[in-house]
Amino acid sequence: MSQPRTLGELKRLQTAPRPSVREEMRRNLVGKLAAGKTLFPGVLGYEDTVIPQVVNAVLSRHHVILLGLRGQAKSRLLRSLTTLLDPLVPVIEGCEIHDDPARPLCRRCRDLVAERGDETPVAWVGPMQRYVEKLATPDVTIADIIGDVDPIRAARGGHDLSSELTMHYGLLPRAHRGIFALNELPDLAGRIQVGLFNILQEGDVQIKGYPVRLPIDVLMAFTANPEDYTARGKIITPLKDRIGSEIRTHYPATLEQGVAITQQESWTERSPEVHIPRYLREVVEGVAFAARRDKKIDRRSGVSQRLPISALENVVSNAERRALLGRESPVVPRISDVYAALPSLTGKFELEYEGELVGAEQVGRDLIRQSVGEVFSVYLGSVNFRPVIAHFEGGGTLKLRDDARAEDVVSQLGRVPELLDHVGVLGAPSEGPAPLVASAGEFILEGLWAQKKIGRSDDRGYVAVERRADLEVDLERLERLRNLKKQVN
Repeated sequence: MSQPRTLGELKRLQTAPRPSVREEMRRNLVGKLAAGKTLFPGVLGYEDTVIPQVVNAVLSRHHVILLGLRGQAKSRLLRSLTTLLDPLVPVIEGCEIHDDPARPLCRRCRDLVAERGDETPVAWVGPMQRYVEKLATPDVTIADIIGDVDPIRAARGGHDLSSELTMHYGLLPRAHRGIFALNELPDLAGRIQVGLFNILQEGDVQIKGYPVRLPIDVLMAFTANPEDYTARGKIITPLKDRIGSEIRTHYPATLEQGVAITQQESWTERSPEVHIPRYLREVVEGVAFAARRDKKIDRRSGVSQRLPISALENVVSNAERRALLGRESPVVPRISDVYAALPSLTGKFELEYEGELVGAEQVGRDLIRQSVGEVFSVYLGSVNFRPVIAHFEGGGTLKLRDDARAEDVVSQLGRVPELLDHVGVLGAPSEGPAPLVASAGEFILEGLWAQKKIGRSDDRGYVAVERRADLEVDLERLERLRNLKKQVN
């Protein structure tokens, strides 16, 4: 059945007045909860923490603010609120603020209904047309958000400047009967934040120069970084007091959640030829987890989830480049590809003073080594690698080129006693495709190095651990830390 196209047709079909937008969202949420449907599809890791709080806010018909560090899916969660809106709602055709045909607010629509009555044309809009989003910046004006006098409209229409027909509606009135989302709220000047008081408390706005209060029907949703990090501004206290629910977001709580998010968001399924081993996905994700707890990295700024997403894409690209040059298939990334992805890591975190001393690239390398060691412990922590270690302690060396073909790498790995006997634990049978075996074998060697069971040098590759050299390095680091403390004191 086609939708009504005039006010008269709509009246015959729709006898009861439409609910407010927050009541509409509450009603649809109740229906989804009762039916056991998935809420906010595509938002992972918040099932037991953030999403229940958002649900409570919607059930309470609250305006909301999401507080969290960068890369915590705040904007995605706001946009997912549109899934709680009706598929279609009627509006007066051509209205800038999506006026309800039964209860028009703007002067143009009131005059139109008075003139044409039941013949007033009606249009239908979907959820995304009812969602207005704005990034707060210091140059945003009250006219951008609320509205202003439009002298050009007055001149063209021959209206007096005091006429409501000369109103220019800002973004907030244009979100009437929908959701208005404002990102990075602290960046909005304090005097502009004051302009939001009325809509949050009394439910209306007043455009400058007009003695008219428009009872806007809208759900207000904000995002912000914690104030102690942004330092570019703050949310004024009276505004915070008017926001019903303040919800804290967070980074993935477990490695499994992080891997799932990165797999969903990263562009890695480029062809059937690309195969990313699970342990390598965990290594890339582990870099982000290690960075979030590393003292050389500023924790207040956070480490965005975009770090592992970008890194994994770079890892696959490096493996893809090597496979194309070597004409090999399938495309299987190796640990050396993770190091090649350093450019996608170093720009994603802010360093503390100690980190600045060693440099972003070295910090990145240390994070990768730490992550490899942790993942290695999970998969191979109980395996006896004594024959492999003894090979290097006996003077053996192994230098693997980053661009070497998989067959050549497997051939080199085969010279290390019993090394390839353990690649099956990583899902790469020793008789399987060479790229899989090469990746697993290199991971084992890197894991042994990360746990200081074997050594590694730029010139000779994997070698025996040089205990004296390690001790000298540790003493050097200790001395550097002592000097740093003296400078601080």
